[in-house]
Amino acid sequence: MQAAATAKYDEMFLPDGTVRPAYSGFHEWYDGQDKRWLKKQDSEAENFFRRTGITFNVYGDNAGEERLIPFDMIPRIITAAEWRKLSKGIEQRVRALNAFLQDLYHRQEIIRSGRLPERLLRENAAFLPEMVGFTPPGGVYTHIVGVDLVRTGPDEFMVLEDNARTPSGVSYMLENRETMMAMFPELFSKIPVRPVSDYPRRLARSLAACAPDCALQSGERPVVAVLTPGIYNSAYYEHAFLADQMGAELVEGGDLRIVDGRVAMRTTTGYKPIDVIYRRVDDEFLDPLSFNPTSMLGVAGIMDVYRAGKITIANAPGTGIADDKAIYSFMPEIVEFYTGEKPILQNVPTWRCSEADSLAYVLDNLKDLVVKEVHGSGGYGMLIGPTATKRDIAKFEEKLRARPDNYIAQPTLALSTVPIFARAGLAPRHVDLRPFVLVSPQGVDITPGGLTRVALKRGSLVVNSSQGGGTKDSWVLDE
Repeated sequence: MQAAATAKYDEMFLPDGTVRPAYSGFHEWYDGQDKRWLKKQDSEAENFFRRTGITFNVYGDNAGEERLIPFDMIPRIITAAEWRKLSKGIEQRVRALNAFLQDLYHRQEIIRSGRLPERLLRENAAFLPEMVGFTPPGGVYTHIVGVDLVRTGPDEFMVLEDNARTPSGVSYMLENRETMMAMFPELFSKIPVRPVSDYPRRLARSLAACAPDCALQSGERPVVAVLTPGIYNSAYYEHAFLADQMGAELVEGGDLRIVDGRVAMRTTTGYKPIDVIYRRVDDEFLDPLSFNPTSMLGVAGIMDVYRAGKITIANAPGTGIADDKAIYSFMPEIVEFYTGEKPILQNVPTWRCSEADSLAYVLDNLKDLVVKEVHGSGGYGMLIGPTATKRDIAKFEEKLRARPDNYIAQPTLALSTVPIFARAGLAPRHVDLRPFVLVSPQGVDITPGGLTRVALKRGSLVVNSSQGGGTKDSWVLDE
């Protein structure tokens, strides 16, 4: 999520102010509305989010207060033709990621071939030796994936990063749509928008299809639970929301124990075995016997049950290596290696600072580049060259020289904009898009749209909610 100069491409308006065809129906409706009423509805949306409890916590926030995620009521609209191409590219990438993880934890053919440096595994804390030689139930590593996309032109979508560990934000996608339908029901009878409300049902079905063989052969419905770190986690609202919507149990580590070789949850009638755990706990805290011995968030011995094939953990432990931004820079080679096809969706050009030539270029051009930590997330630990002070750049140069392998750099892109509802009228703001993908032995299921995050500050591309970004409803038009 970078900062850029004025974007060259606005998704709603042509340079001469003409409305693009995708937005014609919405713009016609918008022009016919009383602007005072729209402002009232804008305030009502905030009240709705507050009543519903759609909040998040920011790590390191001294106040420790919960914050509302700002919601903008101007939708982000994607045509059916655009979505068809995006879907093909997303599916190709997700299948390649799953094949890549299977290979990394088995024969490592991509390393043997010379396409990927061995040091990216040897020096990577996200690579788990405990997963070597083990295949998860159904052969699925990445059960839920969030692929962050940015747009730079009419037919130019690129992948900014992959989220294969614990992608978040789907609850906001669902609540954004519910809010829009409650405020403007007539819009959805006027404009054919593909639904997203069935995501929890599809998630539950996809997770159940990934249950271990012992559960699938029993003839009974697999038992699914959502494992949360607890109420103080920044995404706790989402954990509780998804468990409720799926009809699954929301559990913490203290609710679970190993009983007769199975992971079981505490109930009013004793401990009941679980077949699938949708975990929102990081690898390090998942099992104190295998990872961090001080962890109180996971379940002692769960990795032994997992390796015995008696529980499915989604996403699989060790998938975090696919989130590594140094690995990301090799994704074009990874896609081609495992699919035999050229990537449909391109990467943002990336310099690997671990390589001497790339490091020299980055150090010479820091003021023009965006530099990120390879394991960073949430917009933290990065330098946005064009908006940084000379002092910030000098400090970051020291970090780069000390640990060049910890960083990658990318150009500052002129990303697309979508208008927001501002006091003075419609105003362009930069956006990205996170489609959510479900993977099971039955196939790849992509929810039409996803979460559009918007940088609410003029000229900014920092869309992360923890740093002032907001969200929009994402509309994929039906055929």
